Amino acid sequence: MPDLRQKILILYSRTPDLNSEIGSWTLYDGTGKEHHTTGDSDTPPYESVFAAMRDGWRVIQFPQLHPAYPGMELSTAYLRFEHILEKMEEV
Repeated sequence: MPDLRQKILILYSRTPDLNSEIGSWTLYDGTGKEHHTTGDSDTPPYESVFAAMRDGWRVIQFPQLHPAYPGMELSTAYLRFEHILEKMEEV
């Protein structure tokens, strides 16, 4: 049986749509094959969550959608549309 390790990809999309453009991301590689740091690339690894899914990543968490409070529709804060994906790879 192969020895598997988990990789975690966190994608922040511009809207909750799985085809939405990626604005920010991070990758944690449990295989130890890749080593990433914050801001190590100007280009996201995928153009959308759906593109990552087509490459074998499994979505394990969708963003919680909260209605905008009156008067706060145009306010900015934290990155709201966080999708967490995983992929299992052999070591």
